[in-house]
Amino acid sequence: MPNGPTTPPAPFEKARASLQAARIRSELVVTEIPSPTEVAPYSIALAGDVRQKIHGEDSELGTGRFILLHDPEGQPAWDGEFRVVCFAQAPLETEIGTDPFLAEVTWSWLTDALETRGASYTAAAGTATTIVSSGFGDLADQGTGAKIELRASWTPADLDLAAHVEGWGELLCMLAGLPPAAEGVSVLSARRAGRG
Repeated sequence: MPNGPTTPPAPFEKARASLQAARIRSELVVTEIPSPTEVAPYSIALAGDVRQKIHGEDSELGTGRFILLHDPEGQPAWDGEFRVVCFAQAPLETEIGTDPFLAEVTWSWLTDALETRGASYTAAAGTATTIVSSGFGDLADQGTGAKIELRASWTPADLDLAAHVEGWGELLCMLAGLPPAAEGVSVLSARRAGRG
């Protein structure tokens, strides 16, 4: 639900309707979640989880958040009245997590997925972080594991937000090691790893 002191303005409602029209891959479960109230007068937030049936049970392969912010007054850092903020995270094999090019590749997956879907945007910014961890003591049975996290934001150039959600969803699936759904997008062979 949008957060705001009054009825949401027409541009926000149009953007929200376009979000609901997004075509989401079957491996991705997307739900609306409470949105932030401090950053902008109006917002909507989605959570996405990549799931795959393994031995009859759902297995989480990656997770993410997609937030659309709207400030009718605009914000200088946004270069507009709307801003998309997203997060994506997935577990990796340890040797993939130590690849020095992984952060660059992850960023390119996002921009490629947005471009393939036809999402127009400006003022993109973000960070890609790899985390390698080892369990000790009571957590020693977790072994060594790695994960990739991407935090990004950009200003949509129009109110057709379906392409932006679809690009974010494609990024989540690619980070989880699933093949790209769209032609022209390549993915590294990324083996998934549980801890242990």
